[in-house]
Amino acid sequence: MDDCRKMLAGNYESAVELALAALPAMRARGAGRLVFFGMNGSHETLPALGMSLYGAAKAAVVAFARTLALEEAARGITVNVVEPGDIRNKDVDRAGARALAAKNPTGHAGSWEDVAYAVRFLVSEEASFINGMTIGVNGGLVEPHE
Repeated sequence: MDDCRKMLAGNYESAVELALAALPAMRARGAGRLVFFGMNGSHETLPALGMSLYGAAKAAVVAFARTLALEEAARGITVNVVEPGDIRNKDVDRAGARALAAKNPTGHAGSWEDVAYAVRFLVSEEASFINGMTIGVNGGLVEPHE
């Protein structure tokens, strides 16, 4: 149970705490963007061997975000989720990641820059009509992981 509590605290509870801290100012402004992180496939609760606690915690984040999106939409606040896929080396830029082979449809790994681009898009004014969505940054991978 200790592992379960830690996994929920580090993923789901931290998302709730972030939202509770940020929402009052966003509501007062009448605008805001929240972006949370799932795992590849968490919006469908795709099972992955050896990842039961992590997968459950990330599925909780997605359920929270999508419901919060409905609750806050009339206040001009959007809530979305980015689901990173094969971002195996967190220090490698996009060019370096393209040189790493991966078992997704693109044939190469993704990078932190790919994830950052998705977040930048979701927090932009141009994305103000995108709400309650999950965006996979995964090279087209349909499984939870390779």
